[in-house]
Amino acid sequence: MKTLRDPVMLPCMTGLMRWSVLATTALFMTACSTVVVQQPPAGATPRPRAQGAGAIGSYTVVKGDTLYSIAFRNGTDFRDLAQANGISAPYTIWPGQVLKVPPRGGVPMHAPTTVVVAKAPPPAPNPGFQPVESSPRPPASAHAATAAPAVVAANSAAPAALAPPSAPPPVATPVVASGATRVVGGVKWRWPASGQIVGRFQASAAIPGIDIAGKEGDPVVAAADGVVVYSGNGLVGYGELIIIKHNDSFLSAYGHNRKRLVTEGQQVKAGQEIAEMGSSSSPRDELQFQIRKDGSPVDPLDYLPSR
Repeated sequence: MKTLRDPVMLPCMTGLMRWSVLATTALFMTACSTVVVQQPPAGATPRPRAQGAGAIGSYTVVKGDTLYSIAFRNGTDFRDLAQANGISAPYTIWPGQVLKVPPRGGVPMHAPTTVVVAKAPPPAPNPGFQPVESSPRPPASAHAATAAPAVVAANSAAPAALAPPSAPPPVATPVVASGATRVVGGVKWRWPASGQIVGRFQASAAIPGIDIAGKEGDPVVAAADGVVVYSGNGLVGYGELIIIKHNDSFLSAYGHNRKRLVTEGQQVKAGQEIAEMGSSSSPRDELQFQIRKDGSPVDPLDYLPSR
């Protein structure tokens, strides 16, 4: 038998065979590849991701934190923070809990919502506004078991008389100052202090708000009706700080106070005194005032009435 050694046909047949193998391999890889598109959870409406937003971070809850103060500290909206961690109203958190913190500007589109199951969260009598405690509270049965029994004197012939319960002290009506108002964003705003502006708003500043001058002890009042969602000194740079929620979009913050006069969960009225001006975390007596819309700082002068 003769072997085919045609100098022209042999290279052509070899090239055709190589092309056939490559084409078959490409078709096979195309048929076997699958593009996976992750869909958002059912019913979830995540906020669009802002340009330049970073990746989701994390934060470990400490005593005194509230969901609102954590969102405020990280420049994000409390609803985004709750959504990222599968936390529903009334937004109960506790020390040691590790939260995923969405980037500034909102949760990335199609970000998965993971429900974090923690071990035995303690019940909170006023959840949502109550700061987290250092340790879980014991159950009612444990408290009853450790309660000290009543002691009766051995030489007492007759049972001791029970004193009638004392009447609760009268609740003082808060003093609400009058002043010009302006309705913006569905909120009726008024000035939180009477001094002059000594620091203007800068969105890029570490503490983006306005500084209102005054003297120690001057009254600081609520800029609008709302509920106190933070009252403490756990945010670096703000000193004695109060945060008020006015609706789902707007918060206002009052920093550098000498003394806080309201507690978390307390309802306040516009013009009601909530603090005394001071210089905590500030070189001078002043009020550091902020308004945040959906977690982002805005210029308070766009909301406060002219004066």
